[in-house]
Amino acid sequence: MLLCQDFSLVVTDKNEDTIEGIQALIKDYQKRYSVILEEQKDLQLFIKERQEMTQKFKQRTEKVTEGLRKDQIAFEEQITAEKARLDALKQEDCELQEELQRIQAEIKKEDSQNAQLKERADVFSKMPEKNFVFTGKTGKAEDVEEFEMKPHIRYPMEEGTALITFEEEDVATNILEKKRHKVDLGGECRIIVEAQPVHLLMPSLVEIDTDICPHRILVSNLPNMDTEMLLSKLEIHFSKSKHGGGEVESCDFLPDSGTVVIAFVMENIAEHLAVQEHHKIDFNKNKHTVRVTPFVNGKITNLKTRTSMCPRTVLLTGIPDVMDWETMQDMLEIHFQKNGNDGGEIEAFLYNPLGQQTLALFGSATPEPEEE
Repeated sequence: MLLCQDFSLVVTDKNEDTIEGIQALIKDYQKRYSVILEEQKDLQLFIKERQEMTQKFKQRTEKVTEGLRKDQIAFEEQITAEKARLDALKQEDCELQEELQRIQAEIKKEDSQNAQLKERADVFSKMPEKNFVFTGKTGKAEDVEEFEMKPHIRYPMEEGTALITFEEEDVATNILEKKRHKVDLGGECRIIVEAQPVHLLMPSLVEIDTDICPHRILVSNLPNMDTEMLLSKLEIHFSKSKHGGGEVESCDFLPDSGTVVIAFVMENIAEHLAVQEHHKIDFNKNKHTVRVTPFVNGKITNLKTRTSMCPRTVLLTGIPDVMDWETMQDMLEIHFQKNGNDGGEIEAFLYNPLGQQTLALFGSATPEPEEE
């Protein structure tokens, strides 16, 4: 047998058939087996270490994965919460924008109302002065009306009719209940008339918007003189530029208020004169101070009406044309004044014969002054 570094691995074929060769070969295989067993142990130890390391890596991986999963869930929850918060902020922003728009609209409305109130206050502060006298009567505050309007109604009468206003409502009621009345005209002449109630269309609610007219002024505190001469003096005075006036378009007297309305061609003249307010004018060589205020235009924006029956007025119809107007009116008035004909004291009587057109004017009844 030839010996080398690893003698157990090198044997000669020559000695394999001998006992010594076989024993040496066995020892060699035993030694090789021991080496293989040792290597197997090392390999198993290595495998165990690698398994343990793999298990640790697996556990660590699971732990990291679980952490990542929790982080992912937390991140998603945070994203959801932030999104909900963003949606809430957007909703709040929308609500704030709507609230802002509403407040701006209310402010605009308030500004408009304040401007209108200021304009009305300016108008009322410059209205013609009117003196009032306290008569000693008092009343409850809630009984005071905000606005007093006296009715002034034109009632077109048909031909062959008459209107009778009695002093007492009961008399008018009796005449209406009887309805048909036989009126004796003298001799054997008689006519039959029919009594009907008078219904008038009355305003129940009136809303008026006012504004200052840019062309007109209202002149008050006027002297007592001839109307034509008064209008002429005013027109001459306010047509001169040295008095702050200009070309006058019209000059009208208002008998109800005792004032004069002057209209100018140019717009800025009326405002300038109203600012100065008091003007001295020469009336027949006598200086008199008049007051100039803006002229207020009124426009009805809301009107509600109701039908009202006149409690003391009766309409007579079917009156034939058998005698002259004055005689017929006297005969009818005499008939309905008599108590025997269910009549009574007459306050007003108006007869419209056939072939004529007449307008009856209805106004508010003047109450009798109460005794203190």
